[in-house]
Amino acid sequence: MDIIKIYEMFPTENDCIKHLEKVRWKDQPRCPYCKSKSITSLPKENRHHCNSCNTSFSVSVGTIFHHTHLPLQKWFLALCIVLNAKKGIAARQLSRDLRVNKDTAWRIDMKIRQAMNEREQRELLTGFVECNETYIGGKPGRGSGDPQKRGRGTKKAPVFGMVERKGEVRTEVVKDRNLTSKNLQMLVRRNVDIRKATLITDEYKGDISEFKN
Repeated sequence: MDIIKIYEMFPTENDCIKHLEKVRWKDQPRCPYCKSKSITSLPKENRHHCNSCNTSFSVSVGTIFHHTHLPLQKWFLALCIVLNAKKGIAARQLSRDLRVNKDTAWRIDMKIRQAMNEREQRELLTGFVECNETYIGGKPGRGSGDPQKRGRGTKKAPVFGMVERKGEVRTEVVKDRNLTSKNLQMLVRRNVDIRKATLITDEYKGDISEFKN
């Protein structure tokens, strides 16, 4: 698909959203947090409301398009450009093609390539899967005045790990230290086949114990 075809197929933001919803959900929107199909759509806002976990969401949640102010049409154009560039594309060239600054173009390129790599190697963990968080970072410097707290009281970066017994290990840094039940559930669903796995966790109330068999 070329750039002209992108403009023809997705001339507006609504066209892009409709396409994403069709590809991701077919005709049945599903909550990205709890996977419920009990959904009330809010077409004027291009959002949906989950009647099970009482959360509002858009189709971009859990994708590379989430939390971005860039129009989806430019994201689609970026995908087309990156995928058609056999030898890669420089951030400056991508910035000119998309009419965005160089830093934005670089982040877009990195997100697309990361998503491509994840898709190629993605196989969900199964069997007995142990899940827990740890905290990464150095000790506070002398004279900093910061107490050397441990666990969830620390200021270090939280990393959530999922270990398949006698198998793979998956880790993800939790952005903004946001260790909520909702975010942890999304991490698990991206990495674990909850239908074919028995999850083993600690007693933290924000964990994913509701998935445990």
